[in-house]
Amino acid sequence: MQDVYLIILGILFILAITDLVVGVSNDAINFLNSAIGSKAVSLRSILIIASLGVAVGAIFSSGLMEVARKGIFLPQEFYFEEIMVIFMAVMITDVLLLDFFNSMGLPTSTTVSIMFELLGAAVSVALIKIFNTTNDISHLVNFINVEKASEVIFGILIAIVIAFITGAVVQYFSRLVFSFKYEKRLKFTGVIFGGVSLAAIFYFILIKGLNSMAFVSDHFVDDVNENRIQIIIFSLLGFTILSKILISFFRVNILKIIVVVGTFALALAFAGNDLVNFIGVPIAAWQSYE
Repeated sequence: MQDVYLIILGILFILAITDLVVGVSNDAINFLNSAIGSKAVSLRSILIIASLGVAVGAIFSSGLMEVARKGIFLPQEFYFEEIMVIFMAVMITDVLLLDFFNSMGLPTSTTVSIMFELLGAAVSVALIKIFNTTNDISHLVNFINVEKASEVIFGILIAIVIAFITGAVVQYFSRLVFSFKYEKRLKFTGVIFGGVSLAAIFYFILIKGLNSMAFVSDHFVDDVNENRIQIIIFSLLGFTILSKILISFFRVNILKIIVVVGTFALALAFAGNDLVNFIGVPIAAWQSYE
């Protein structure tokens, strides 16, 4: 019987590779479109920077598997073979769904798809178990991690609203600062804009990224969190001075630097957040087998 599950694990990892190819082609636009559209640097440079970001994010991330393993359903309520059925259904569905959307040129979220695939598969198997035993559908809540699933779904919905509002506000003030003749103002406003932008990206990479890095000690993370105000102030001053040096002495277009660093940060976030959509389920299946 174990040979059957080993075969299933092999199929799951093959599906993971396929899902990774299909999923990255879907999500790559999320962290490449701004850089490519701005023509700040060559396409080759953008791809190299994005590749480095993905590699760093994937290598140093940890805790990616929690949502796939127990974030949507409660694994202790299922038999091992039922969990393997759930994971197999999720991976097959995800590959077919993403490939269909890519082929039709339709946008979709890999996070939304994997979450609801896990939820749908778990609900289906739970209903089969219920109908074969108590026949009481109210017991369905005993199989689903309702609190965590609701939190994930609410987070996805609120992220859409926050992204829209934040994008509109940042764009408005960016245009207000630079106007349509940004070259003339870049020498002065570019210093402040560069300092704020680079400090914000640095905060995102350092403060938010530390919690997902396996090699960083909890003590260091606590020290950083306790001194985050000082870190923000010093990074703001430091990057503002750096922007002034780059603009005044090296005649560097600070906006190109922001695009490049931002692309790296987005690729880093993609690896630390979205790779679980492609490899989380097979890894969870492997952990279940062990």
